[in-house]
Amino acid sequence: MEIKQDDRQLISWSKQDGGSFENADKPNGQHLASDFSSLHSKDLLPAKNGEEVTKHFLQELLNILLAYISKSLNRSSKVLDFHHPHQLKEGLEGFSLELQDQPDNLEQLLVDCQDTLKYGVKTAHPCFFNQLSTGLDIIGLAGEWVTSTANTNIFTYEIAPVFILMEDIIFKKMHSIIGWSEKEGDGIFCPGGTMSNLYSVLLARYHFFPRVKTAGMLALPPLALLTSTHSHFSIKKSAAVLGIGSESVFLVKCDERGKMIPKELESSIRTAKSKGLVPFYVNATAGTTVYGAIDPLNDIADICERFGLWMHVDAAWGGGLLLSKRHRMKLQGIDRASSITWNPHKMMGVPLQCSVILVQKKGLLQECNQLCAEYLFQPDKHYDVSYDTGDKSIQCGRHVDIFKLWLMWKAKGSEGFESQVNHCLENAEYLYYKLKSRKDFQLVFQSQPEHSNVCFWYLPTSVRNMPPGPERDRELHMVAPKIKAKMMEEGMTMIGYQPLGDKVNFFRCVFSNPATQKEDVDFLLDEITRLGRELYS
Repeated sequence: MEIKQDDRQLISWSKQDGGSFENADKPNGQHLASDFSSLHSKDLLPAKNGEEVTKHFLQELLNILLAYISKSLNRSSKVLDFHHPHQLKEGLEGFSLELQDQPDNLEQLLVDCQDTLKYGVKTAHPCFFNQLSTGLDIIGLAGEWVTSTANTNIFTYEIAPVFILMEDIIFKKMHSIIGWSEKEGDGIFCPGGTMSNLYSVLLARYHFFPRVKTAGMLALPPLALLTSTHSHFSIKKSAAVLGIGSESVFLVKCDERGKMIPKELESSIRTAKSKGLVPFYVNATAGTTVYGAIDPLNDIADICERFGLWMHVDAAWGGGLLLSKRHRMKLQGIDRASSITWNPHKMMGVPLQCSVILVQKKGLLQECNQLCAEYLFQPDKHYDVSYDTGDKSIQCGRHVDIFKLWLMWKAKGSEGFESQVNHCLENAEYLYYKLKSRKDFQLVFQSQPEHSNVCFWYLPTSVRNMPPGPERDRELHMVAPKIKAKMMEEGMTMIGYQPLGDKVNFFRCVFSNPATQKEDVDFLLDEITRLGRELYS
């Protein structure tokens, strides 16, 4: 489909620095002035004769978005224009967060959209290393626009026929990649990995104690969950939310690389039993948040089988490795899991949000969650009601997250995702070897990263010359926060830091943006070094 000439002209009208948004040229030679200062939302569709105003308003918005996307991918632009909370709340250059009784005009709304992007963080920027979810896939973005335009729910086939079928296709694809047969498996899209992990605990509890659905907590013995000390906090949160209690979560020791130690898992199971608790659930992590560690899945599966426990794999971060022939063996044993969390909005680069809970036992989601609301899930509909998936979910209303993933898979193919995953891990390997060769940096652990997480300290000369001990640790603990603060104020790159266990604050660099290249890795190290020298000279 070709872009019409008038659309090309409309796209070129980009008003970047405020002022009136208007077009004085119409392709047929007639004069048309779109004075948005005299127009309001009531003038847009479905208002009578609102089509032209709507068209020009959305095209101006598109100009703003295209300019922002272009700027986000421009290495000379800032990752963020940082301001403190009180500065944004007080208002900057006409940008006010306050809400009034009277409506603002369309021009002000366009300026507000522009300013919202201006003062936010450009997570698509090649030098944004702060979170596990980075980058901006244009096909995924297009999918999100189409989804919002359709503006439907996804609980029944009657209101989301195409999206429901897309979910079915994607789940079968993911099951196949994991190693489950087509006859096995089920799933549901969730608003983030925390909710996906919560589903896993909910399903495990129902699987062993189905009366809890109707009789409540009185039908349960005192339960115990097991997860590693490096696992995501959502496991404890799930226990708290579901009434099991965060104190019933046993944290299993990890080795120096952040992997759960199988013998410690067995010991923790026995400890829980000795305290009168009933262990029922083990969470193994495939890609821990900080180290990117992958627990020994086969060993954990053996233990779960021996003790008759539900094995969940939190592969929110690591699931994308399954798409790579080079790296999928790192998740060997994942097919033995009872349930799996996988976040395509991380390593696969799907726009937020896109998370799934995958369950090996077909029908369990339905049994656990269905309440057969008659106004939605009538059994006498004229189509196959097995495609009414809403009763598998805790939620009623659900955002349609499937289309952007489906569209990206169509655009890239599995090969494209594989290439993307390999590229991100190659960047991590490049950073790892760069750090190994320098005296002003120190790796948190010496082994090569399994995933795309690389953890390290920057060592100012003053710290480098100190003998190991508490005083050196105190000094080193303050280095990363100071550099990060200065880094955010200047805004040219972003990276996260944190302490972990007995390790004082260190930087954690993660790669999931396919736009990031080796030159961006070099720039990050140069910036940390420059800022460190300025602060510690």
